[in-house]
Amino acid sequence: MLGSVLPRAGPVFAQAWPLKPVRIVHGFAPGSAIDVSIRPLAAQLSEQFAQTFSVEPRPGATGQLANELVSKSTPDGYVLLAAPGTSLTSAPQLQKAPYDPLKDFAPVAMITAFSYLLVAHPAVPAKSARELVALARAKPGYLTFGSTGIGSGFHLAGELFASLAGVKLVHVPYRGGGSAAMPDLVSGRVDLMWDSYGTVRTQVLAGKLRAIGVTGATRIAALADVPTIAESGLPGYDLVGWHGVLAPGGASREVVERLNTTINRTLDRADLRALWTQQGFETPQLTPEQFDQRIRRDFELYGKLIKTIGLRAQ
Repeated sequence: MLGSVLPRAGPVFAQAWPLKPVRIVHGFAPGSAIDVSIRPLAAQLSEQFAQTFSVEPRPGATGQLANELVSKSTPDGYVLLAAPGTSLTSAPQLQKAPYDPLKDFAPVAMITAFSYLLVAHPAVPAKSARELVALARAKPGYLTFGSTGIGSGFHLAGELFASLAGVKLVHVPYRGGGSAAMPDLVSGRVDLMWDSYGTVRTQVLAGKLRAIGVTGATRIAALADVPTIAESGLPGYDLVGWHGVLAPGGASREVVERLNTTINRTLDRADLRALWTQQGFETPQLTPEQFDQRIRRDFELYGKLIKTIGLRAQ
């Protein structure tokens, strides 16, 4: 429980920080869901701390390259990680990670929570989860779905769908964020994708993609006419993702708490809440300890899911 955070170092250091620009690194392509969620927040942090908070994409290995970089950085508060939950809670269980996701980071704040949206190319003759299941059963191994990589939330969302429905879907992993797969999805080279609403919103509204269903237990406020997957043909399906900010393990408790307080206060701004709603995000306001508990809970949850559906480590 935040065991990697050092004891209090005194108020002088916390008040002085930051004395230079802060890098926020993430492991996915520009335009990906994590990129979309962290940039407005980084701009607000730059303003509130009167110091530059820059966003630095380092795509590759389902976020593991960025995770490793931050885990091995000096824990002085000047290099932070912005990460989707599954890059810390599922991907390290499917590929050898050169760090310990539960020990080598100091959880700072959860910045968004969100359901994924299942979208299809318009040529796919299915308009609901029920119709999609019927199509997949009629043509085993015919339908393909893209994702940000093996072990990503979008990958596991597809595997959970296939497992509950008893169908075979072909997974096509892409390097980087959902934007990397988008050209193939829009052109019809890939049939389906699970992604955040903010990433696929433009294509859905333009009619280039069809929204099939929402992965969580409730509908997305910005897309209220699209049902959940559970209510439209696959009972029991429920999967919710999140994005968070973490520091390297050993980061000062004062810096972690100051960042947490500032981030939570910023997330409560009406303009940012409105932007988040438009992207399909909710804005939880957790303490570092509560965020740490959520990471550990999801690590266990995804570990069980990975075992149940028979995914193998790479």
